[in-house]
Amino acid sequence: MIKSLRFVFLALFVALQFVAYGQPAERLIQVQVTPDHTNWLYKPGEKVKFKVAVLKCNIPQDNLEVRYEISEDMMKPHQTGKQSLKNEKLEINAGTMKKEGFLRCRAFVNYQGREYEGVATVGFDPEKLQPVTPLPADFLEFWKTTKESAEKWALEPIMTLLPEKCTDKVNVYHVSFANNDYASRMYGILCVPKAPGKYPAILKVPGAGIRAYNGEAERAGKGFIILEIGIHGIPVNLTGDVYHRLYNGALKNYHSFNMDNRDKYYYKRVYTGCVRAIDFIYTLPEFNGN
Repeated sequence: MIKSLRFVFLALFVALQFVAYGQPAERLIQVQVTPDHTNWLYKPGEKVKFKVAVLKCNIPQDNLEVRYEISEDMMKPHQTGKQSLKNEKLEINAGTMKKEGFLRCRAFVNYQGREYEGVATVGFDPEKLQPVTPLPADFLEFWKTTKESAEKWALEPIMTLLPEKCTDKVNVYHVSFANNDYASRMYGILCVPKAPGKYPAILKVPGAGIRAYNGEAERAGKGFIILEIGIHGIPVNLTGDVYHRLYNGALKNYHSFNMDNRDKYYYKRVYTGCVRAIDFIYTLPEFNGN
């Protein structure tokens, strides 16, 4: 359980770094940004080149203007520019970093009055990064109390089989279970191998944004229970327009809701929801404990 919890918090920390740039999953235009190192890692002083491609309905586009910003992680951009795609691609010289950290490229394309965005972030000796602020004195006690408070609510899981998503090897369910307060629930897609036996489980936490999820039936067919969760306390099998309206309406800028209050901050229920997801996995008869 301890290792699982560590993974959950690390994954959510990484997701939070990208949260400001989340977009609905279904997009007419895709802006792809990739670095010139396949492992996305660099040594201080090494120069980085980002490659940009723009796809419309998965078809590469040409002659579109791309606006880009280069920044160190979440800092203000220190380099901006505009270039046009030539021969369906664009290469951006992003410079380098002289110390460990992260360098980010954001690329934007306007099409039919709407702006589309792609993001890529590379690391410079990230394993050498050190904390820049000490933990609050009551950090561990706060989360211990928070988790214990959430666990007082019975999970009351609901599992609905999705026949149209099932395969010959895997059953696929839309699931929900209690989180940390009255009527607060987490939702996700659960894939379970059909063959009798016990299986290891994977908890898949999302990146930023508000969208539907399909689960991972193909990978589950190789012998894994896979639970893919959303974080917003809403079903994850609705139509795309619902999430688009929430993203631009009631949940716009959700990542900063109550940021000045640790007990009301939006991500508090997200973290507890991930812990409850682990608890839910442990209730599955097909789970082997790994």
